[in-house]
Amino acid sequence: MPPYRVVVAGGGLVGLCSAWYLARRGAEVVVLERAELGAGASRGNAGIVAAGHPPLNRPGKVRQSLPHLFDERSPLYVRSRRDLDVWRWLAEFARYCTRGHERHCLEKLAPMGLDTLACFDALVGEEGIACDYRRGSYLEVCVGGKAMAKAREDAALMRGCGYHPEVVDGGQAREMEPALGLRVAGGVLFPETRILDPYLFLLGLTEAARRRGVSIREGVAVRRLTIEGGAVRGVETADGEGVAADAVVLATGPFSLALAEQAGCRLPIQPGKGYHREMAVGPGGAPAMRVACTNRETGIICTPLEGRVRFVGTMEFSGYDLELKPVRLEQLTLKPRAWLPGLGDAPPVSEWCGLRPMSPDGLPFIGPVGDVAGLSVAVGHGNLGLTLSAVTGEMVANHVTGTADPRLAPFSPARFGR
Repeated sequence: MPPYRVVVAGGGLVGLCSAWYLARRGAEVVVLERAELGAGASRGNAGIVAAGHPPLNRPGKVRQSLPHLFDERSPLYVRSRRDLDVWRWLAEFARYCTRGHERHCLEKLAPMGLDTLACFDALVGEEGIACDYRRGSYLEVCVGGKAMAKAREDAALMRGCGYHPEVVDGGQAREMEPALGLRVAGGVLFPETRILDPYLFLLGLTEAARRRGVSIREGVAVRRLTIEGGAVRGVETADGEGVAADAVVLATGPFSLALAEQAGCRLPIQPGKGYHREMAVGPGGAPAMRVACTNRETGIICTPLEGRVRFVGTMEFSGYDLELKPVRLEQLTLKPRAWLPGLGDAPPVSEWCGLRPMSPDGLPFIGPVGDVAGLSVAVGHGNLGLTLSAVTGEMVANHVTGTADPRLAPFSPARFGR
């Protein structure tokens, strides 16, 4: 392609993957990150590329959570405050928590999941990124019979979309992961999975992008789009600097709303805060787990990493607040004791929180924005940010460089109107 300058606003995994694929196509790319690279949810997530899974929108999700919405110990927590936007978002989210919409999401996300596995294998292999990357499986475990029944239903849906989940009983689950306790009734093993250390992947991806000529600038917030004659011409930073470009990609997560509105596009995104807590493996700490596990009832994920286990979970709607709430962190190691009886009470070696960009229908926004030529978004991936980052980068690069990509259609930023 001819010389083509692209500004990618946002230095999380989605933005960096987009930059890498664009540079690979020959574009001149500048990444502008408002804080530090991966400052959102990219560096502290569970590290599981869980292909083909439906998003958070599950049948009855809000109805089941409603009595506990204001309880800080609840998996889904809303900080009590007068914020009409978050309540409108929750009402819209609840509207999409149906079995029919879950099927719709799976139909759209399942092909992307298979593509993203191939993208990750190629990216990590081609660049030699050292991030404890491994092909494997993860196990969803259930303590109660109701959760087990729902897990079987999800497994059947995924089999219909080309995946191969395996339903196992409690004994089989404990054979796969001896750290699981006798209370585990069973679960589902998902073989279409990749495991990695997300922070190491972020560092490796950053260096790979730089080797391909990508300029990466941290601490540079984009304040305004420069639009002339119906086309984007670059951006203006918070310091008043103008950065010229032939195309702009907004990958700024939950901070994308105001910028998209400048182009006449409504992106109904809310920041959903997630936490992690890590325990070192050893006496009084975490058991030496073999398999990454998630619990159906609580949504807490346990990922074995180098010398430690990372416990990830919770969804908190408290605006752009990044306070580490002790009671939320405590749940990440308190609740898993129901299925990990060997988990000790040693002090954690790491605690973290980050904001996920949540869309009300559980699908990301990827593609052109409004009627502004050259402007694209790649936001709203929710709890599938790591999983979909690589394939999103490929899709963005296709669109920006003029290659038709039919996968974009279900994720149009215009689907909620203007």
